[in-house]
Amino acid sequence: MKQKIIVSMLVAAGLASPVAYATNGYFAHGYGTKAKGMGGVGIALPQDALAAATNPAGMIKVGERIDAGLEWFRPSRSASITGNAFGADATYDGNGKQNFFIPEFGYNHMLGADSSVGVSVYGNGGMNSDYAQNPYARFGATGSAGINLEQLFISPSYAKEIAPGHSLGIAVNLVYQRFSAKGLTPFTGMSAAPGSVTDQGNDSSTGVGLRLGWLGEISPSFSLGATYQPKTRMSKFSKYQGLFADQGSFDIPASYGVGMSMKPTPVTTLAVDVEVIEYSKVKSVGSPFASPGPLGSATGAGFGWKDVTVFKIGASHDLSDKLTVRAGYNHNNQPIPASETFFNILAPGVVTDHVTLGATWRLEGNNEISLAYMHAFKTSVNGVNSIPPGFPPAGMGGGNANLKMSEDSLGLAYSWKM
Repeated sequence: MKQKIIVSMLVAAGLASPVAYATNGYFAHGYGTKAKGMGGVGIALPQDALAAATNPAGMIKVGERIDAGLEWFRPSRSASITGNAFGADATYDGNGKQNFFIPEFGYNHMLGADSSVGVSVYGNGGMNSDYAQNPYARFGATGSAGINLEQLFISPSYAKEIAPGHSLGIAVNLVYQRFSAKGLTPFTGMSAAPGSVTDQGNDSSTGVGLRLGWLGEISPSFSLGATYQPKTRMSKFSKYQGLFADQGSFDIPASYGVGMSMKPTPVTTLAVDVEVIEYSKVKSVGSPFASPGPLGSATGAGFGWKDVTVFKIGASHDLSDKLTVRAGYNHNNQPIPASETFFNILAPGVVTDHVTLGATWRLEGNNEISLAYMHAFKTSVNGVNSIPPGFPPAGMGGGNANLKMSEDSLGLAYSWKM
């Protein structure tokens, strides 16, 4: 019976998980409801069966359990164009779709006191924009404009204690992503495959990657951790080979980080993570809009994103044997330079500062209910010479695109401990 329940929940989570996200660039600010309530920390502080999404070595510490949750995510994004020769200054609302629901699921099974196997299912990240009034209409576009990028990870994991208090872990990431774009006809004239730039419906891409981790208990009240995920090679979006650099390639960036957790008192835990996401190493994401080649080519334009360093800090406190409360802060440097705002009207992932709150209520039978809230403060990036004077190819562009975004999310999870 337990196996049937696990399989049913895994299938349900896998079918529902493709979502739109944008926090630390377009990655989620954390994985697992408990971590999300603490600013996203988790490299040295595993708390549930979603731990493999951050550091698979931590799965050995969470015990035999099932975790299932749902997060309501609400971004607010907008853009404006100023100083452009084709029309008056204007502001555009990108919230054609504003409410997203993001499931998560994790299962962990202990193989004894020193090893475990598990699976974590989660939305790694993504981006959505939907402009009913097309910002590119002045350049010849028709209809609404926007993109939708969704990423789903299914991550079986194995963790093993290699010495007292020290464990290593590996997660195999089975990755599915989906993409669509609309209203981008002005960009077809600068593409190597003009029929594969826009309005091609949904396209999908798959790949297999890894995440590796180490977790070390230096003392009963102090732990360190490290995690590394190399770049995941994904199959190409063939329907959008004229939009993304290298004939539709859109790989998952490499990321790596270190973390620490400590218990200054028996009922209080503090944790800090530092993570780097290498957006610039993926051509379709990191290549600047002014790249020399046509769109879709190996040297074609991308979104011009920079690498980001993410700083996360969180605290939890046991108010009683039934109730734990959490809080956290998450900051990343700005991935979108002021010179790259024009193309990023489609992907305005500019938020940099997040605050979080969370709580867990322990029920009879060792089960739990957890909550997490996140607010990403409104952030703006104003363009500097961001619209090329020669855009579209036969035009007289110039001026700037300006981006603005904020976010809120609220998550609920239930945990069964076995």
